[in-house]
Amino acid sequence: MKTTPSLPSSQQGVGLLEVLIAVLVLSIGLLGIAALQASALRNNQSALERTQAVAHSYAILDALRANPVAARAGTYNLARTCTVPAGGNLIAKEHQRWIQALKNDLGNDAATCGTIACNAGLCNITVEWNDSRGTGGNPTQTTTTIGLI
Repeated sequence: MKTTPSLPSSQQGVGLLEVLIAVLVLSIGLLGIAALQASALRNNQSALERTQAVAHSYAILDALRANPVAARAGTYNLARTCTVPAGGNLIAKEHQRWIQALKNDLGNDAATCGTIACNAGLCNITVEWNDSRGTGGNPTQTTTTIGLI
């Protein structure tokens, strides 16, 4: 009498190795998502700072337009300043508020600076800040806004 080996009719469960491989693949995917999220947050912060720098440039430009005689005379001109200037007259207080707003929104470090240069009704407003947190960010990021008074 010949006997043939019997084959299992169906699989009874999932093997431990299959479970470990599935967990490994899932964990690698979740780590990738976490890294992507961290990069997105850094770049979002960089974009926010760039937007705030432009908004502050337009804010001081509006202050210049509110006092066009003094602005055309060069009274609002401000050499590159990285420290909050002392208040005083109206123009000194405008400079103080502007630099303080830059420090509050773009980082209170030595890299956060502002410059105002007006000549014949054409003003260049330059804002500098540390943007090294963003992907490929520059530690001395600069934006310049040019406006007419």
